[in-house]
Amino acid sequence: MTQKKVRWGILSTANIGMQKVIPAIQKSPRSEVVAIASRDYDKAEAAAKTLGIARAHGSYEALLADPDIDVIYNPLPNHLHVPLTVAATKAGKHVLCEKPIAITAAEAEGLRDCAPGKIVLEAFMIRFHPQWLRAREIIRSGELGEIRAINAVFSYFNADPNNVRNMADIGGGGLLDIGCYPVTTGRFLYESEPERVVSLVERDEKFGTDRLASVMMDFGGGRQLNFTCSTQAVGHQRVQVLGTKAKLELIIPYNAPPDERTAITIDAGGPFDGSLARREILPACDQYTEQAEAFAQAVLGNTTLPWGIEDAIASMKVLDAIFESEKTGAWARVARLERPS
Repeated sequence: MTQKKVRWGILSTANIGMQKVIPAIQKSPRSEVVAIASRDYDKAEAAAKTLGIARAHGSYEALLADPDIDVIYNPLPNHLHVPLTVAATKAGKHVLCEKPIAITAAEAEGLRDCAPGKIVLEAFMIRFHPQWLRAREIIRSGELGEIRAINAVFSYFNADPNNVRNMADIGGGGLLDIGCYPVTTGRFLYESEPERVVSLVERDEKFGTDRLASVMMDFGGGRQLNFTCSTQAVGHQRVQVLGTKAKLELIIPYNAPPDERTAITIDAGGPFDGSLARREILPACDQYTEQAEAFAQAVLGNTTLPWGIEDAIASMKVLDAIFESEKTGAWARVARLERPS
């Protein structure tokens, strides 16, 4: 018996889609990529040929109107996430939207205008990777004791003025591009929301974007998260979780290679060089495929997702507070999520 598949349409020929997400979706057992769109039909046609996609559309509107599509993947620049996601749901599609879901929380709240009954998910693929699920399982088990601090670093170097990440007016900058990952790290591993944040931000004089940021987040109860992100530093990433009994570290936490095994280390603190740490090896896994499969299963009604529009808004409220602290130089409270009645 042939399994029913969810039919995907891809909104734009963005690099992340072409290089990582679309090939991963195509590996999902319950997914089929049937169409791709660009404002330039020739680009859409070339992308379709490259990736073996049946149809190309020369406008976003044509893709949304395609009756043979169940799900839209939206990897457009940040300022187009909310309007195109809302439009897609009103056209009868579910939406997997790249992060960050918006530029501000107020903008993200516009997602509440999405058509009812349509699934909208912010594409934090790490939440579907077995190494992250295992890390949270270890934390829940109590092996680390009480979690006191999470330390994270995420950086790369990109000084290209033509790259969207360096265009401040459409949501460029390190905090929105990669700082959102440490924010998600804390919310995912602590399983709660931060109460307040304080930040130190340095901006590029030409681009106006934040190119270096260090942030401290207070999750209450003596729990902290500290992170640094940069768009103009050597490429690096790290996540360490410090408990009262042991430390956990995720090896290559954010860009885990899809064809290589990953690792978690658990270290009880001696010797300090980590030579006696326990090392758990997890099998190779494409986290984008895991995300696509989970989304497809939810669309088919076989499961439900624990995250949706309200979760995405809550994440943006944390980022808003970080930017507020940058302006004031003081702690900023994270606005509580006010759910619509």
